[in-house]
Formats: sequence, structure tokens, C-alpha cells
Amino acid sequence: EIIQLYIDAGKTKKAIKAGELALEQYPYSLDLMLLAAQTHTNMQEWDQALAIMDKAQLVYPNDPEILLFTGSLLSLMGRTEEAIELLHRALPMAEDPSDVHFQIGMCHQNASDYRDAVEAYKQVLELNLEHENALYEMAFCLDMLGELESSISFYERFIDADPFSSYAWYNLGTVYNKLEKFEEAIAAYEYALAIDDDFSSAWFNLGNSYMNQKEFSKALDAYTKTHDYEGESAEVFCCMGAAYEKMNQFDLGIKYYRKSIKLDELYADAFYGVGSCLLQQEKCYESIHFLNKAVKLDPDNPAYYLMLAEAEYQTGNVISATEAYENALDLAPEEINAWLDYSFMYFEQGDVAKALQIVVEAIDACPEEAALYYRATAYLISQGQYQEAFTFLENALLLNFDMHTELYEFFPSLETQKALFKIIDQYRRDHQ
Repeated sequence: EIIQLYIDAGKTKKAIKAGELALEQYPYSLDLMLLAAQTHTNMQEWDQALAIMDKAQLVYPNDPEILLFTGSLLSLMGRTEEAIELLHRALPMAEDPSDVHFQIGMCHQNASDYRDAVEAYKQVLELNLEHENALYEMAFCLDMLGELESSISFYERFIDADPFSSYAWYNLGTVYNKLEKFEEAIAAYEYALAIDDDFSSAWFNLGNSYMNQKEFSKALDAYTKTHDYEGESAEVFCCMGAAYEKMNQFDLGIKYYRKSIKLDELYADAFYGVGSCLLQQEKCYESIHFLNKAVKLDPDNPAYYLMLAEAEYQTGNVISATEAYENALDLAPEEINAWLDYSFMYFEQGDVAKALQIVVEAIDACPEEAALYYRATAYLISQGQYQEAFTFLENALLLNFDMHTELYEFFPSLETQKALFKIIDQYRRDHQ
């Protein structure tokens, strides 16, 4: 109880000391050995944890709990083959073989051996169709192998065997969702819910599918059902906030994002959601406070920096906006719209040279993106540098001819539009 108390309080060093004192008095206690090894594992002290488990195996050579723990530990240490061998030894003695197969799958997955991981996860689902972790990990591995679509028949086999299995329909829905076949996902989740109306995970994922289909009112209903059956959750409140935000009901969006923050003060998405709603209400200064909080909680999310950049620019703070754009593009240089927005900020400020420099950097990072060449063309034309503009325009037309209409939108002057039309029409005729 003392060891567990320290673990729960996050006082790992004291938990380790308590474990050492306990094992001096009760050197053959399996519970104490497992707890002591767990405390070392929490500190990533793999060798110390393994030494305890080696001693435990001498005393209890065929205990499945020891074999399972040691297998997981060896996997964390990168000793995959040894880990899998131990876990196979544990299989005949395990109270729940599906958990052992899951651990074997995780060992293969950690070693990037996705095909063998998939086979292990299939074994889990054959034994326990309700093992959600195995479903998600298997879908990830199939995705890595590019074989997610081909796995649909695997899930359909469960439905053929038991059409009234809510989990079989749910699993099929999750695969469709991952494949971005949202209509099929919605149908599968609805079958699951017709069988089991209080299946909260199915309600939640149904809500996500409706969000992807831009059916925000239906998504909100599904999230509300999730809340009814599951109780309060920071994630669900955040999703409800997002649904309200998408319906332009910003005050309600903020209300539910704040409910999420109240339950979990470290939930970055909820802070981002409040910032987004406030920005759309043109409350830029208030928005910046929440967006900065989101960035501090999750500094690797480019979307947070992009919205922060927009909010900073709206308040006239170009230096902070530039810093935010740079952070976003360091994380996601493939974000074309981020490059375009960043450059346009300087264009609006009258610094066309800087705007052009940013677009040229973007072209270096993403040389196949026609939108960048069109934007460089626009900036050069605005400066009267027609010869240089034509070079970029040729590349743009070659990459994506149909996007040339964006240039007309950039120049409202009818005279400029006519001149551009002549050049583009000549290019089209020359390349027919």
C-alpha cells in the first residue's frame, strides 16, 4: 500500500526506496517484485527492473504474470525476439490469452514488423471481438502496410457469423472511418447502435463521422448521446464545442470548450477551440491568450501556430505573427495555405519583396504546387516585373492550367485581366 501510494502521488524515487525495503523483508513476494519492477520501469530504469524480474522467474519459473511483464519489458528494451519467445511461453498458462496475443502484436509493432503484428491482433479479435485496443492497433498496422481496405472482408466475416454483434458492426465502422468512407462508417455505426443503443464509443465515433460529413447538428446529437451514456468527459465536451463552433454558435461553443477545460486543465484542443471562437467573434486580444495556452500545452501542433499567427496579425502585431508562421512552417512545411497566408501578410503591408521571398522559399519546399507559382506571378506583376512573372506563370500553367483563374481574382482591374487572358490563351493554343 505504501509503494502504491507513492506511485499514485508520482513520487517514484520514494516508491523505489519503499520497494527495496519491502523486498529485504519479503524477498519472495510476487506482488512486491512486480510493483518494484514497475516503479523502475516508470523511471525507464530497464536494467534494474529486469534484474528483479529475472530473480522472480527463478522463484516462479512458469508464472504467466511474470512472463507477461518481462516480455513487455524486453520489448521496451528493443529485445523483441526474446520478448516474443517469453510471451509464447505464457500463452498456455494465461487466464486471458487475448491479452498475451495483444502483447505479442505490440512487440512486433514496436519492431516495425507490421505484418506479424496484424496476425497477432487478428488472434486477439478471434478470441475477443470487444478488444478495442487490438482493433485500433491492427487498423494502424494495416494502414502502414497500405492494406486497410482489404481488411474489410475480415470484419465482415464476424458479421456473417453473428449479424447481431454490435462490436462487429462497430469495428467495421471504425475501418470505414479510417478509410474516410464516412457514409459507410455512419451506416455501420448505426447498425451497431440499433443493436445496442447505449454503446457510447459507437455514438462518439458516429459523431466524428458526421463531423467529417459536415452534418454538424447530427454530430452534436451523437456527442450528446455519448455524454448521456458515458458521463462527463473533456474529450466529448470539446467535440460538442467544435460542433457548435461549426454551426457558428460561438457562445455555446465557448461554453462547452470551457466545460472541457474545467475537467482537464491540460486539454490543448479545448483552449484552441475557445481561441478560435473568440477570433471569429473578432475578439482578437482575448483569442491570443487562449491560443498561447494551447501552444504551450502542445508546441508541436502547426494548426495552433497558424491560428495564433492570424490573431496576432489582426491586432497589428506583425513580429509575433511572423514568429507563429515560422513555427508552423518548421513543423509542417507542406502546408501550402500557410505559406500563402504568411506571404500575403507582407504583401498587404506593402513589403512585396519579402512576400516574394517567402513564396520562393515555399517553392523550394514544395516544388510541385502550382498555387505557389501563381502567387509569385501575382506579386511580380503587381511590381511591374513582367518578364520574371512570365517565367513563374509558365511553370504554374504547366503544373495546373485550370488554377489560372485565381490570378484574375487577384487583379480586379479589367485591363490587367484582359492582358492575362491573352497570355494564358496563347499558352493554351501553343500547347494543344
